[in-house]
Amino acid sequence: MATARKTVIIFKKRLREIDRRIRFLNKRLDSAHVVDPGQQKNRAQVFFGATVTYANSRDEEITVTIVGIDEADLERGLISWISPIARALLKAGEGDSVPVRTPAGTEMIEVIAISYEG
Repeated sequence: MATARKTVIIFKKRLREIDRRIRFLNKRLDSAHVVDPGQQKNRAQVFFGATVTYANSRDEEITVTIVGIDEADLERGLISWISPIARALLKAGEGDSVPVRTPAGTEMIEVIAISYEG
């Protein structure tokens, strides 16, 4: 009987955690806005939804797309708009060099290309 009571308590606790997560996700969905990068009017600068090719200090060219927090996937080149690289790139234009804070210190990256695909 005591084991059954403990099991019920454990399941109730887990159910509360699940309910809390559902409420959190519902709030996220309610506040989400679909952004069509193809509708961006100022294509000369980096904004949310931009696909940016940049060169780092080792002359490696890297292409990333700036997306929402929940969409970020570094393996696919999707970086969150709050990541250090995205924050450094925001409002930069082609040819601009911007500083990025990294664990090894500040690194300059140069914007090579900006595109908005819809």
